[in-house]
Amino acid sequence: MKSSSWNYAKESFRIESDSIREAFEYIDKGAFEQAVNALGNADRIAASGCGHSGIACRHFAHSMCCIELPARFLSPAEAVHGASGYLKKGDVIVLASRGGKTAELIPIMQICKQKQVTVISITEDMDAPLAVGSDIVIRMHVEREADKYNSQGTTSFVVLSAIFDALQVALLEETDYREEQFALIHPGGAVGKRLNQ
Repeated sequence: MKSSSWNYAKESFRIESDSIREAFEYIDKGAFEQAVNALGNADRIAASGCGHSGIACRHFAHSMCCIELPARFLSPAEAVHGASGYLKKGDVIVLASRGGKTAELIPIMQICKQKQVTVISITEDMDAPLAVGSDIVIRMHVEREADKYNSQGTTSFVVLSAIFDALQVALLEETDYREEQFALIHPGGAVGKRLNQ
């Protein structure tokens, strides 16, 4: 391995860890509280994004299910071909896009507004169409991506995932979710073994 490769790997850890610390300073407590309240009171939750954001959204939907808040990932492509029928008045959707201009998400937002589905967006650009059209906006901040070209979805994926994790742990507290509940739905693996001793 090139010595430069090792140096870039080391630098990646520094960039991403610094970015997570900095990202928290850009999150408005009021907006975060609104998001927690909306998600905690939602009948059902959906999450949608493209690329790395979409992968993070899949994780978020699973995390919601782990605290018994019914959720699913909504494919941007499928959403505009009928899958948005999953959503009804009283539901909440989270749309994630660093730039806030992802073309595939704008029609989903418009559908949700017409169906009276609460729209939460997570984006860096507060003036972007996604932020302007959403009911609640959580601002993300990424100083730079970890790769040398500043173009791969590295740091932005980590920061978005950290925001999703923060929402989950806040909801776990807000809903008084108990470990015994998780033990029931997670009997598998090492975690399940520990919880069900």
